[in-house]
Amino acid sequence: MSKGKRFVQLDVPGTGGPAAADGIRCDADGNVWAGASPGVQVIAATGERIGMIRLPENCANICFGGTKRNRLFMAASQSLYSVYVLTTGAHIA
Repeated sequence: MSKGKRFVQLDVPGTGGPAAADGIRCDADGNVWAGASPGVQVIAATGERIGMIRLPENCANICFGGTKRNRLFMAASQSLYSVYVLTTGAHIA
C-alpha cells in the first residue's frame, strides 16, 4: 500500500479466495506479472487483472528470457514451464 491505497488484491478466479504473489516481474508495457494461484496473473497499471496463465501446480517464480525477452519462464512446484508472450520483459537500466 502506498499512502493508504492498495494497488491490487489478488484472488483465485472463480472462488474469490485470496492468492499470494511470488516471483513478480514487469513487462515493457508497465504490466505486472506475478506467480499467483492458479498460475501466473497479469495485472495492468490500473490494478485490473488483464490476463492469466493457468498451471496445474503452484508457481513459485517467473522471469522473462530468450533472445528477445519475450519468453516467460515459470518455476512451479515440480516443473519448469515456458511460453512465448506478445510482450517483452522490462529492461533494467
